[in-house]
Amino acid sequence: MQRILSHQLTAHVGATVRVAGWVHRRRLLKSVAFLIVRDAAGLSQVVVTDPGVRAEVQRLPEETVVEVTATVVANPTAPAGVELTDPAVRPLGPPAVPPPFDLYRPALTATLPTQLDHAPVALRHPTRAAALRVSAAAVAGFRATLDDRDFVEIHTPKVVGASTESGADVFALDWFGRPAYLAQSPQFYKQLMVGVFERVYEVGPVFRAEPHDTVRHLAQYTSLDAELGFVTDHRDVMRVLRDTLAGMLATVTDRAGGALATLGVTVPQVPAQIPAVHFTEALTIAGAPADEPDLAPAHERALGEWARREHDCEFLFVTGYPMAKRPFYTHPDPARPAYSNGFDLLFRGVELVTGGQRLHRHGDYLAALAARGEPVEPYAGYLDAFRHGMPPHGGFAIGLERLVARLTGAANVREVTAFPRDLHRLTP
Repeated sequence: MQRILSHQLTAHVGATVRVAGWVHRRRLLKSVAFLIVRDAAGLSQVVVTDPGVRAEVQRLPEETVVEVTATVVANPTAPAGVELTDPAVRPLGPPAVPPPFDLYRPALTATLPTQLDHAPVALRHPTRAAALRVSAAAVAGFRATLDDRDFVEIHTPKVVGASTESGADVFALDWFGRPAYLAQSPQFYKQLMVGVFERVYEVGPVFRAEPHDTVRHLAQYTSLDAELGFVTDHRDVMRVLRDTLAGMLATVTDRAGGALATLGVTVPQVPAQIPAVHFTEALTIAGAPADEPDLAPAHERALGEWARREHDCEFLFVTGYPMAKRPFYTHPDPARPAYSNGFDLLFRGVELVTGGQRLHRHGDYLAALAARGEPVEPYAGYLDAFRHGMPPHGGFAIGLERLVARLTGAANVREVTAFPRDLHRLTP
């Protein structure tokens, strides 16, 4: 008899079926026992009246893996409107050691560090698993949206010979006796691949050796990167980003509806035109000094509140960040060279995306590095491509964990990350 999943039971009312999963909960009443079995699709309720089967169920701790053969009976009060009766229960392994928290409760009551210490079992909780389903659907939507727009998926090295952002926040390692670094982003490579495919994207890990210990930072996170050629300026990139986000959220709604229901989450609408303010205006809105070189988290929160109040929108573009705060490959605003053709996208008052137009002329790169006192040699392989003709181009990068955290209302990005890596955590 082929195993079926819990969400398929309604199609088998009156039939004998085989289900398998984990003992989610046992309720041992005086005249009847209930065994709740959890699988990847949800929960199945098994009604036990036979004394022998009841005695066997009583010996099965929560999280023991079992197989149940039983008859499907309609019952509107049971999970999914059906329950399993006259069961035969067979363990598929030894009795499980119960985890240090109850997975059958609606919410995990353990502290986040305890959950992370025991991540392989904590992730079985429906709310933790639901967040990961939302994450998977978001990535699927990212890929599908860009595939429909003739982007090509690429896979670039995560060990590099020079830091991408020309900064110090990199993880150094030994590469057969030579210095190397974990990539801060696929930035250089995705730009180079614009010279091959014109439009490219990548989904992969990036590494930041920034000693942040906050609810929004990880030392390793998943970056959703895109780069496109033949742009007029950064506004072309912003339009593609808007469409990409709309496609991602539509896919989350379509593919992860059950997970959204578990979390009590409603996906926001992405407007046809996301409101945008220049950096200088953003400072005024946020009540920041006019000479502030960047936006602090408090400024981002104030801008998020302003966008909701003035535009009834969860998203806000901030354009024209000062060139001094942007990487050397950023294209300046021709009309205001001290400001960039770059942008951030805020989602619910938190920076979610960074992007913009890049330099595309070899001479401009040499001048930009010289202006910053940066040597050319570490970037020679990257810069060489611009000697051979590159179109005006730009791109963006979305932090997946931060997107899912903001979308689901998680207070900490670690709540939506399977096995987070941060300042303190290298296991499990």
